[in-house]
Amino acid sequence: MNTLYISGGRPLEGVVHVQGAKNSVLPILAATILSGRTSVIHNCPPLTDVAASIAILRHLGCRVCWEGETVTVDSSTLDRCDIPETLMREMRSSVIFLGAILARTGEARIYPPGGCELGPRPIDLHLEALGRLGAEIDQRSGRLCCRSKKLRGCQISLTIPSVGATENAMLAACGARGRTTIYNAAREPEIWDLQQFLRGCGARVWGAGSSVITVEGAIPLDHAEHKVISDRICGATYLAACACAGGEIELRGVEWEQLLLICDLFRQAGCRVRGEGDRIFLSARGGLKGVSPVRTAPYPGFPTDAQPPVLAALCRGEGTTVFVETMFENRYRHTAELVRMGADIRVEGRVAVVCGRERLRGAPMTAPDLRGGAALVVAALGAEGESRITGLDHIDRGYARLTQDLTALGAQIYREDDRGEAKHYGNRTQAQTAGRPARPENL
Repeated sequence: MNTLYISGGRPLEGVVHVQGAKNSVLPILAATILSGRTSVIHNCPPLTDVAASIAILRHLGCRVCWEGETVTVDSSTLDRCDIPETLMREMRSSVIFLGAILARTGEARIYPPGGCELGPRPIDLHLEALGRLGAEIDQRSGRLCCRSKKLRGCQISLTIPSVGATENAMLAACGARGRTTIYNAAREPEIWDLQQFLRGCGARVWGAGSSVITVEGAIPLDHAEHKVISDRICGATYLAACACAGGEIELRGVEWEQLLLICDLFRQAGCRVRGEGDRIFLSARGGLKGVSPVRTAPYPGFPTDAQPPVLAALCRGEGTTVFVETMFENRYRHTAELVRMGADIRVEGRVAVVCGRERLRGAPMTAPDLRGGAALVVAALGAEGESRITGLDHIDRGYARLTQDLTALGAQIYREDDRGEAKHYGNRTQAQTAGRPARPENL
C-alpha cells in the first residue's frame, strides 16, 4: 500500500512553482478531438487523471505523445465514438468527452463517470444542454448514447452554473450550425482557459469569465499550441500548508487574483499575505486564529476544492471557524481523520465547526478523496510527531509534485509504494532502492 510518512512541526521556507491546472487540462484534452489535427498542450501536470484522459484519447484512435509536461495529440486518426466503462470509471471528468465526441462524429456512447464519492453529482444538466442542441439521448442498459445528424445552435439556460455542463455545452456547440448562447454559465478561470484553447484552434467563442458565453459553431478546427494556466487549488493547498506549519513561502507562476478570497482568509487568520504579478508571498510567524464563517460557492465565491486544506490549517490555532459547504454533501469525510490528530471539529449536515487547538499530534490516517487527502497532509505538516497517510491514489489524481515541492520547502516526507520501493525526499533528492528500505532516522 502506498504510504506517506510526515514528521511535522517544521516551518516551511522557500519558493515553489505551482503546477498546471488539473481542472483546465482535462477539458482541453477532450477539446483536442474537435480539431482533427495536431494540438500541443504545455504545462500539463503528470497526474493520474491526465493519464486517464490520454488513455481515453488513445482508445478513440488518437495518437498521443506525453513528454515531461507537454502533451501532443493528433486527433486526425480518431476512428471511434465509444468509451468503455473501465476508462469512464477512472475519473469524474471523463464525462467531458461526451460533447466533444458528439460534435466530431455525430454519435457518442459512454458510461456513467467515476471519481471521488462526494455525493450526488448528476449529469442531467449536461444531457439537457446537449438535448437543446439537437442530440437524441438514450440511457438504457446503464449506457448513455447520444446521436445527432446535425447539431443546431440554440439558447441554453443552466439552472445552476455547473462547470462540467458549461464545458460540455461549449464543446458540443463548436460542432453545431449557427450561434449558441449559454446563460448562467460557470465563471471559473478554467472555463476561460478552455475558451482560449478553442480560440487558438480557430473557434469563435467569447464571454468566458462572465455568466454568458457565446459560440459560433464550426468544425473541424485548426491545430493549436496552448499553455495551461496554473492550478489555483494547488496554490491554495501550499498556502494552507505554510499557514498550518508556520514559516514563509513564495508561490510562483500563480494568478494571485484567482486566490484573493484565500489570501484574505489567511490575513484574517493572522498571516502576512501579499500578491504581486504571478507571485504570492505568505508569512506565518505566529499562531492562527479563527475567521468569519466560510461558505463555499461557485466562482468567484470560496472554492469548495480549497475548503478541506483551509479547514485543516485552522484546526491548529485559537478561536472558532464555521464552514458551510454548499456544493458537495460528503465534503467533510476527512474531518474524522483530523479528529484522530486531536482536532476539535463538530459536523452536522453541511456545517462544520472548527475550534482551534494549540497542538495537533501525528496519527495514522487514510485519504478519503482528493482534496480530503491534501487536508491530511496540511494538518500533518503542522502536527507534532509522525503521521502516516495511506490512500495516496486519491492525492495523485490532483497533485503532481506534492512531496517534492514540500520537501523543497523544508518538510520531512518519506514515501513508500506498494512494491516496497521508497522515494525519500527528506534530503531534497530522490532515491529508489530495491526491497523494503529502512526509514530515515529523523522520522
